[in-house]
Amino acid sequence: MSFMKLKAISILLTVINFINNNKKSGQWWQSLHRTMLRRALGKTFRLIGYTIQYGCIAHCAFEYVGGVVMCSGPSMEPTIENSAVVFAENLSRHFYSIQRGDIIIAKSPSNPKSNICKRVIGLEGDKILTSSPSDFFKSHSYVPVGHVWIEGDNLQNSTDSRSYGPIPYGLIRGRIFFKIWPLSDFGFLRDSPNSHRFSDD
Repeated sequence: MSFMKLKAISILLTVINFINNNKKSGQWWQSLHRTMLRRALGKTFRLIGYTIQYGCIAHCAFEYVGGVVMCSGPSMEPTIENSAVVFAENLSRHFYSIQRGDIIIAKSPSNPKSNICKRVIGLEGDKILTSSPSDFFKSHSYVPVGHVWIEGDNLQNSTDSRSYGPIPYGLIRGRIFFKIWPLSDFGFLRDSPNSHRFSDD
């Protein structure tokens, strides 16, 4: 066998070995790539699962337990000042245990995108004085079934049921019972300054 033939065979064997080595290397890299991809996808799906679980827990907590709320506007002064931070619980509305005198957060009947903070003056079946106490001829309104009558503690600066009538119970979002801010007023809420409005016989 001539030298040239041996040289050609040697080169051919080198090429074959190179191809085989690259093929094995490619398989190893593909296997590593698939393993890393599976791990990354596994971590991503676990993270998504945890996020959904915690999101559901947070939603249930805010929907059924309660949360922190900032009240804006002067309608509940002096009980709740403008920009006061309060804690509202949502269990009372779910168990239909809202009472006269409770301060509630509700969806505005005139603007469902905003919330209002008012005090419950009357429950279904209650007779509410709608005229001024000094009027000789007094007018009244009865709260229909499934509704509540709400008013602000600051009667001179509040848009409430005296303007838009009783609101459906379903608009109630929660009951405020504790003030967080300002710290000088930290604690439970004071009684209504308009307790004479709760009922009229």
